[in-house]
Amino acid sequence: MKAYVFPGQGAQFVGMGKDLYDNNAEARALFEKANEVLGFRITDLMFEGTEDDLKQTKVTQPAIFLHSVILAKSLGEEFRPDMVAGHSLGEFSALVAAGALSFEEGLRLVSKRAHAMQKACEAQPSTMAAVLALPDEKVEEICAAVDDVVAPANYNCPGQVVISGTIDGVDKACEQLIAAGAKRALKLKVGGAFHSPLMQPAHEELAEAIGAAEFKTPVCPVYQNVDGKPHTDPEEIKANLIKQLTAPVRWTYDVQAMIADGADEFIELGPGNVLQGLVKKIDRMVATSGRQ
Repeated sequence: MKAYVFPGQGAQFVGMGKDLYDNNAEARALFEKANEVLGFRITDLMFEGTEDDLKQTKVTQPAIFLHSVILAKSLGEEFRPDMVAGHSLGEFSALVAAGALSFEEGLRLVSKRAHAMQKACEAQPSTMAAVLALPDEKVEEICAAVDDVVAPANYNCPGQVVISGTIDGVDKACEQLIAAGAKRALKLKVGGAFHSPLMQPAHEELAEAIGAAEFKTPVCPVYQNVDGKPHTDPEEIKANLIKQLTAPVRWTYDVQAMIADGADEFIELGPGNVLQGLVKKIDRMVATSGRQ
């Protein structure tokens, strides 16, 4: 069974999507539609901008979403997913690719999410750190004991958890995690504490937009980040998408559930190949490939 997976923030690169734009008329029309919906030429930043341009959350998120979704649409009949999932932002790409959301509605929500997250980051200096080679439970225990805001944000694969919180909270947790035997606790170059309680202001703003959007039943199950389980009910999908902003991304559990449900081939659609690497770390026996 084929599982299509969609990357999140961090996968962007200058020139992303340009081949699609240049060589596919349908893709070009969708990119131009996106420029119209967003009110600025995001294609200029994707194809010829600087790395700093692409690092801005309000640009990064719609750029990755567009690359992933337009790639899925350009596959035509070849795109026949048995199941889909996306990492953080990638969940929106997965929902549009699976027909739960229209292209325009998905893009508007992603843009709203990006702006809301950027505002939350600017309001409260915060950060994230990757923790290697400690059990999930130990990371949870140490974060819970720190006297500041810090929590697991991404369960990426066994032995790799990203934590998120205030700068002091993350610093204190990293010190204790190393003392507890973590191989590394490396601070990431990110704008703020994604998937943590510090995203609450963005959560409230996005909840309203998601609540007002029209969701349909997807063509296949969507394995969502908040619980690692398959969903097809539009109301459940909406509720999980709202929770996703302040809850951890349970990617390990998503992939394990997809494999348990029959997935033996994972295809990553969008920039980069991070998800292929994570899938292999979760189960090296499954086949992985990607399209950019």
